[in-house]
Amino acid sequence: MAKTEAFEQHADLYDAWFDCHREIYEAELRAVGRFVPVGKDRGLEVGVGSGKFALPLGIKAGLEPAAGMAAKAAAGGIRVVRGVAEALPFADRSFDFVLMVTTICFVDDLLQSFLESFRVLRFGGFIVVGFVDKNSSLGRQYQERKERSKFYREAEFFSVPEVLAALRKAGFRKFEVLQTLLGPEMATGIEDGYGQGAFVVIKGERQEG
Repeated sequence: MAKTEAFEQHADLYDAWFDCHREIYEAELRAVGRFVPVGKDRGLEVGVGSGKFALPLGIKAGLEPAAGMAAKAAAGGIRVVRGVAEALPFADRSFDFVLMVTTICFVDDLLQSFLESFRVLRFGGFIVVGFVDKNSSLGRQYQERKERSKFYREAEFFSVPEVLAALRKAGFRKFEVLQTLLGPEMATGIEDGYGQGAFVVIKGERQEG
């Protein structure tokens, strides 16, 4: 079952986080934007929310299980379809790329979500996954405080090796990894790799054949 209750009840509160943490949001957006091509029409954001990433990145299609969030994204001009990551309501090879930002911690089945993304990508397409590394200091804080959080109470956090392993099992190859929110100061620069940044972005390709 999709973990949407908090987002149905507190859509405005969730959006307010981005305004209150503007520097963090903009750092995450820049890191994701390194892998998202400008002007490609056939992109899909899975877990589009209210469109905080899709809209500035020019992504025109989104999937979202929570009605309140979907309505916000649609009001911004995104073509939103209701559904879950584990059963994408799209035909095979429909998209050039799939984006998932802070989505994987809310899915019921990580591997199935990646298998579905793989299915709807054309040959040569790619997935971009942005998430909080559970092994980072921020990731540990989220896990320690999740019982008190409206949004993360039901979340499951993942490490970078866990996400890479699931992506490989789903069929993705040729990975690139970026990180931001670096060190104890949560510096907003962007570096290759992982291990220093709380927010990690992975790109993986669906290769030909």
